[in-house]
Amino acid sequence: MDANKIQHFRELLLADLRRHARQVSDEQAAAIDAADDGAKESVDLSLRDVIGELALKLGDRESSMVADIDQALMRMDEGSYGICVRCGRSIDERRLNALPTARFDSACQTKIEEQKATAGPTL
Repeated sequence: MDANKIQHFRELLLADLRRHARQVSDEQAAAIDAADDGAKESVDLSLRDVIGELALKLGDRESSMVADIDQALMRMDEGSYGICVRCGRSIDERRLNALPTARFDSACQTKIEEQKATAGPTL
């Protein structure tokens, strides 16, 4: 992949990183506010707990996205960005434009999803 394309994907990743980092901060602040607004009745307290848990879970999801972006940026620095970590083939640029953090090419991603679907629930 040439330097211009790498720079294009780096800019996409950095824009996503800023957006997700802001989202994590906003959601965590909302969870703290919800937990600290002085609700007195048990129904209000239960509702505040559910809202707080939901906000923190969303924060976990956003934090995971930030980690994925960080890993993609590290792969860029290592020179392995755009290469499937499973089979070593190039990841199609259309896939990278849609999902700049992609670690697998389409064929490997399909195989992974099929394996998860047939594996069933885990304990």
